[in-house]
Amino acid sequence: MKYLKNILAAIGALFVLGSLVYAVQSSTETEKGEAVQIKEEDKNVSDGYKISAIDIPEDLNFAGEPVPLDDPEIMERVDREFLVNTYWQSNALLLMKRANKYFPIIEPILAKNGIPDDFKYLAVAESGLQNVVSPAGATGFWQIMKTTGREYGLEVNSNVDERYHVEKATQVACEYLKKWKERFGTWTLTAAAYNAGPAGIQKYMKIQKADDYYDLLLGEETGRYVFRIMAIKEILSHPEKYGFELEEDDLYEAVPTFSVEVDTTVASWADFAQLYEINYKVLKRHNPWLREPHLNNASGKKYVIEIPNKGYYRETR
Repeated sequence: MKYLKNILAAIGALFVLGSLVYAVQSSTETEKGEAVQIKEEDKNVSDGYKISAIDIPEDLNFAGEPVPLDDPEIMERVDREFLVNTYWQSNALLLMKRANKYFPIIEPILAKNGIPDDFKYLAVAESGLQNVVSPAGATGFWQIMKTTGREYGLEVNSNVDERYHVEKATQVACEYLKKWKERFGTWTLTAAAYNAGPAGIQKYMKIQKADDYYDLLLGEETGRYVFRIMAIKEILSHPEKYGFELEEDDLYEAVPTFSVEVDTTVASWADFAQLYEINYKVLKRHNPWLREPHLNNASGKKYVIEIPNKGYYRETR
């Protein structure tokens, strides 16, 4: 009996030892498998997404005015904006999508006024092609201040604010830029003045005894401003060069509209919208300069309202 117990104990020990060996082997194989899998995943990520330095174009310029890239300090500032704007991919993609929608509106107005085409990228830098309002109150695509808008003939009040009117605001930006180009002599300084204000640029020039944007020590925002515009210009002009892939269907498009003239008061824009089988939201989307749900218009001024063609929005029920 004692002999039998010893045999059974030996068999049990061998079974436990075999189980342990199997467990260790299985664990090792699993770890090896995971390691192989992880390495393969890493390889796929690495193959599909590479983070690298940016090659700066040798002919980099703003409005035809060359950038002194042989200056190491200037080169570092340029490089910073290229890196920041290239690797902020979600923002860059949105800018490309919006540009397809709004550049066709902005470009002919710039051309008509003799403003270099590069200034459409100034609007991108200012607002991201959105009707935003800055903490200081600058408004719309071109970030126009209330006093400036009124000075250049825009209607700006609680009922109507034409700083939100892309075409009219672009025309005002052109007149402003032409005026200060005559004063500063270069488009680069003119762009800087658009950001910091003409008085601010004149003060820097007087104190530092310099008359070139690249020779001036400016505040953080204005010091980066023109370089940021140039980076946006290059990335939006050659997206594939910087790793962006977009199809035509990915881009935003303007909805065709027709114009309706209004020279009376309008008690309710919501009721007005229903006359054209759209809702208030759609009316405001195409006429963001209408700031209240009604139009005062005591003077009988003629306003042009844009109405989208049928078939682009769901019918109002």
